[in-house]
Parts: sequence; structure tokens; C-alpha cells
Amino acid sequence: MAHHHHKGLKGRMLFSFVLNITITLAEVIGGILSGSLALLSDSLHNFSDSMSILASYLAIKIGERERNEKYTFGYKRAEILVAFVNSAVLVGVALFLLVEAYKRFKNPEPIDGPLMLGVALIGLLANLISVLLLHEHAHESMNVRSAYLHLLSDTLSSVAVVIGGIAIIKWNILWIDPLITVLISLYILREGYAILKESVEVLMEASPNLNFEEIKREIESIPGVKNAHHFHAWRVGEKEIHFECHVEVNDMPLSEAQKLIDDIAERLKSFGITHVTIQLEAGRCEDKNTICGEKGD
Repeated sequence: MAHHHHKGLKGRMLFSFVLNITITLAEVIGGILSGSLALLSDSLHNFSDSMSILASYLAIKIGERERNEKYTFGYKRAEILVAFVNSAVLVGVALFLLVEAYKRFKNPEPIDGPLMLGVALIGLLANLISVLLLHEHAHESMNVRSAYLHLLSDTLSSVAVVIGGIAIIKWNILWIDPLITVLISLYILREGYAILKESVEVLMEASPNLNFEEIKREIESIPGVKNAHHFHAWRVGEKEIHFECHVEVNDMPLSEAQKLIDDIAERLKSFGITHVTIQLEAGRCEDKNTICGEKGD
């Protein structure tokens, strides 16, 4: 079922890629001929969309590979890596466009409004189609969400460019072109930074949003558990949370120890934890802090 679902998503992503790379070429040519910085900025954004979709497609393909002796966790982090690269590119493009917009504010250049408007309308239509294709999959993973946000932000920027083209044709307001570029860039910065921050946290193995004190109380409420300490939690992929800790108990048979470990694992499912490693011990650790090496009271 999941494989069939991914197959449909991958087909839509490939179609969106072809559509966006075509529009990118059209906007580059249209931007150069019309003299519109907003149209060129939209083409750069569209190009990053195309690369984002292609990279996301490849990440899904890689993530479907089986685990092996070298990659025992599998390839799920390929999607996180792609989300990181995509968002970093978005931030870089946005900063570049802000600099170019500043230059254009200081030295306005003539713009062919009708050509700018025509190309922008074609870009808007193409982006709307791509957004609709990926909309139902947008919340499935960080990787797909980053590609979707690329497309959504470019759709909004295309709307802005269309409005700018109309304003230039009717009133010859040349400063609206760099203004639209600034607005597009600020939007890209905001959206790109959010994904960049989250992807870095996963790659740096930052602990997901877990309440360690609540987990500690839950484990220590189990009969036979004296203390739970040395917690570690991290995400392998976006939705796969691993957790490990030391649990101090009295000496017990292996069969009872296994039941205790199973009980802990079952209770931790309610915290969203998908994989648990428990190290049972009897009076081994002197440091009983939740985080190993943290200062005690």
C-alpha cells in the first residue's frame, strides 16, 4: 500500500519537475528580453523548485532501499539531507535577490510590461498545477514539504509578478519590480529558514520534543525499577524516533528482565518513540542524572 502510494507521488513529482524546468527556461528568456528583475527572480526561484522536486524524488527512491551492513539504519536520512540542501539553496537565492533588488531601486531600468505579464501568467498556471499535484502529500515528510513550499512560494511570487506586470503596463511604476522581488525574497527566507533549522536539528541528532522528566516518571513507576537515567533520544528520519537509557533494577531472572523491557517499550510508544534500547543494571552507575554528565543538584 505504501509502495503504491509512493509510486503515485513519484509520478506527480516527475511531472512537476518537467513542468517547472520548462517554465524556468521561459522566464529566463522572458526576463532578459523584458528587463524584469522580478521575472528573473521568479525564474531563479522556479529553478530551485525544479532542483528541489528532482532531489526530493531521488531522496524518496534512495529512502526505499533496504537496510544493509553498512547502513544499518537504512537510508531515511537521505530525505533530511535533501531538505537541508533545498532550504539552504532557498536562503542563498533569497539573499542574492535582495542584493539585486537594492541595486535596481538605486538604478531603475526600463521594463517590457506586456512581455513580463505574459510570461508571468504562464508561470503562474504551471505553478498552480504543480501545487495541486503535491498538495495532498505536503504533510507526509519534511522532504516533500520542502518541495511543496518551494512550489507554493513560487506560485505566490508569480501572482506578485503578474500584479507588477499590470502596474507597469498601466502606470509605468518601475519601482514595483524590485519591491516584488524583496517581498518574494523575504517570504523565501522565512519558509526556508524553518526547514533549514529542523533539518539541522535532525542531522545533529538533537533530541526531538520529548519530556524527559515525564518519561523518567513513567519508567520509574514500573514495579521493580529503582532508577532510570542516562537518556538519549534522536531521530533517524523525520518520523522515526529512537530512545535509549539505563534502568537500575534488583537482580532478577532474564525472563523477568525481558518482560520489564517489553513493558517499558510499550509505555514509551505513547510518547511517539518507535525504537527503544534499554540497558538494565544493578548498582553500576554512580551518575544517576537523566543526561549523562549533567551537573546534579
